[in-house]
Amino acid sequence: MSDESRPSPAQTAVAAVIPAAGRGVRLGPGAPKALRALNGTPMLIHAVRALAASRHVSLVIVVAPSDGAAEVKSLLDAHALPGGTPSGSWGSTDFLVVPGGDTRQESVRLGLDALPPEYGVVLVHDAARPLVPVDTVDTVIEAVRAGAPAVVPALPLADTVKEVEPAAEAGDPEPVVATPERARLRAVQTPQGFDRATLVRAHETVTDDVTDDASMVEQLGLTVVTVPGHEEAFKVTRPLDLVLAEAVLARRRLNDGF
Repeated sequence: MSDESRPSPAQTAVAAVIPAAGRGVRLGPGAPKALRALNGTPMLIHAVRALAASRHVSLVIVVAPSDGAAEVKSLLDAHALPGGTPSGSWGSTDFLVVPGGDTRQESVRLGLDALPPEYGVVLVHDAARPLVPVDTVDTVIEAVRAGAPAVVPALPLADTVKEVEPAAEAGDPEPVVATPERARLRAVQTPQGFDRATLVRAHETVTDDVTDDASMVEQLGLTVVTVPGHEEAFKVTRPLDLVLAEAVLARRRLNDGF
């Protein structure tokens, strides 16, 4: 489809890709990070529900470990609402499971490959950010639909940041080489939102190993914009993060009754 005939992001459906093929070694041995229980429910289920809560998102593609796609599909089926599509659904949001690759970048690309053609706005969301509020999801989508090729939710930094020369051995002192201006720095979260054609081109063009998809779009020379993130969209990486996530869920149950 040519750029002239391709519908604008404002006219197309929204899908989300959740790469969940990582092992999460910093949380210790056991199940992959995305399948670790949070308040008795796998983090992945919390993450899918968070995106499905948006009225704009009509499809969630979960990219599972290459040897665990069937397990993830069964897990999603067990939490889906009855009467959905053959792939399963949460209300008006369908889900699909595809096997992932060896890297996050490859897994996102495999998720993009599985997207039906009608989806022109794509969110990429970390399964390890299970508590992102729906207002943050909607804000990202609205910014893409307003014309931004790439959008990331972000928060100002509370701490001063130092750039260092990495030590040759872990635990050795590291000399500081610069102190960036904190007012110009942001901590980036997900979901990151994209015009689909832009994200596909980024994955076809950028071969460097990257930690987020927005940086790939930056390498195309396109502008990535930020929107306000949320403190509850933190990444669950270490055991202490699980404790904090449980506390957030407990507060939500107290305030919202669920």
